[in-house]
Amino acid sequence: MASKFKIQKFRTNDLSNDSGKQFELGKSWCEDFFEIPSSENEFIIDLVFKPLIESHFPYQDKVIELKLSAPTARADRKAYANGEYGQSQIKEFFINKLNLQSSNLQDCFAIYKATNDQYYLYVVPHLLYDNFIRLFTDANLSIFNEKKNQHNEFNNVLQQIYYGAPGTGKSHEINRLTKGKEVVRTTFHPDSDYSTFVGAYKPTSIEIPVRDVTGKVIVEGDKQVTENRIVYEFVEQAFLQAYIKAWNAYIDASEEEKPKDIYLVIEEINRGNCAQIFGDLFQLLDRNGAGFSDYPIQADKDMKKQLTKAFSGKNIADAERINNIYEKDIVAQVLKGEILLLPDNLYIWATMNTSDQSLFPIDSAFKRRWDWQYTPICEGKSNDGQPLGWKIKANGNEYDWWTFIQKINAEVEEMTKSEDKKLGYFFCKPINGIISAETFVGKVIFYLWNDVFKDQDLGNIFNDNEDKELTFNSFYGVDNYGKAVVKEEVVEMFLNNLDLKPHVEIVSDETN
Repeated sequence: MASKFKIQKFRTNDLSNDSGKQFELGKSWCEDFFEIPSSENEFIIDLVFKPLIESHFPYQDKVIELKLSAPTARADRKAYANGEYGQSQIKEFFINKLNLQSSNLQDCFAIYKATNDQYYLYVVPHLLYDNFIRLFTDANLSIFNEKKNQHNEFNNVLQQIYYGAPGTGKSHEINRLTKGKEVVRTTFHPDSDYSTFVGAYKPTSIEIPVRDVTGKVIVEGDKQVTENRIVYEFVEQAFLQAYIKAWNAYIDASEEEKPKDIYLVIEEINRGNCAQIFGDLFQLLDRNGAGFSDYPIQADKDMKKQLTKAFSGKNIADAERINNIYEKDIVAQVLKGEILLLPDNLYIWATMNTSDQSLFPIDSAFKRRWDWQYTPICEGKSNDGQPLGWKIKANGNEYDWWTFIQKINAEVEEMTKSEDKKLGYFFCKPINGIISAETFVGKVIFYLWNDVFKDQDLGNIFNDNEDKELTFNSFYGVDNYGKAVVKEEVVEMFLNNLDLKPHVEIVSDETN
């Protein structure tokens, strides 16, 4: 028998302490993966647990009984409760032994079928998902049934905000993760509102033929005479663009295919008033275990007209599975534009500079609907894991950028007691690995002076050689044309105040 491997994201019922909520496996598991004969009314499988994280190590090789049945008058097969307090053994193991909770719904469980009577059980934290899958694909084991009924399996977190100090590479990380994917990107700012995020009627120019007083089109030299006329049309903005792309991906996919993932990326999400910008879309952010919105909302008249036009005459092959989640024909309502409902292939990711968090505070109800991914301050690395080795160049000397970041952040911590004001490695963009004195003053010194130490005692780091306090103006001089030029000797003085030493490249003096 060929080996098989199958993985599925946890559902709410799987990790619920309610004895009425049972751990269940669908027809594809029972008939296709476990290959249970249709004549069997009950089937028991022993699963051997293989831990992936340290806290699960005490249960290495523990045997978990999985009892499957074919309920009366049901076409599908599902596991039923057979353990203490009405829980099946596998559910009791997940909850009471591994301490899995509703916060683990982005994680997966996986089963590897080595032989007809040898099965291995894994619990896969979502952060380990990619590496775990790679282990099986590298071993030339295809993932069993990675087709229909698999849309709700973990891929990436559906809604998450990357947050951290400025320059920590939040946008860079999103770009890396979404490389080769379809991305709709927008940036929030204080003037952003619902219409600029979703869509609204806007004046647009169209070319129309010119007619005479009788209504006849005027022709000159065999060409119609035309003129531009201003009309109002509904213009889709970032949210609606991504929403339509996501449902069109379902329309384009066959029942056997997973639809293409669509990413809506919001830069600087806290620089806009999220409550005002999202409006009633806020309800859609509650996703169920399958990754769809728990609470669809009614589309307004203008949006309904736009969605009807976008989905006119189209169908979704996988409609039955989606309808079963809601126990009604919800897909028809989506395609008619009557309701808005986020599908499981629409990811909404955002970035947030914690130093800007006071601009528009995000309320706790909004925060709860997102996963939060902290981006720490660390040394910049290349794709192969090697340090980038950026340098600051001032007054003919080069200074290590990462050493500067560590030194200045220690001062920020000491003087402001704030993590939010620290600098990340990517705060500046070098040219060929070099941050010029002009860039350093214009970006770093300006930020420190105006945003970090504005209301602080500047201490010794902003002193000159005569122990007098440097002003921001001290970093600039004026050339013969009245143009400001950076005083590189003052930049070097500032770096020396932080006890930075010039970078010295060791050159071998070996001779033949």
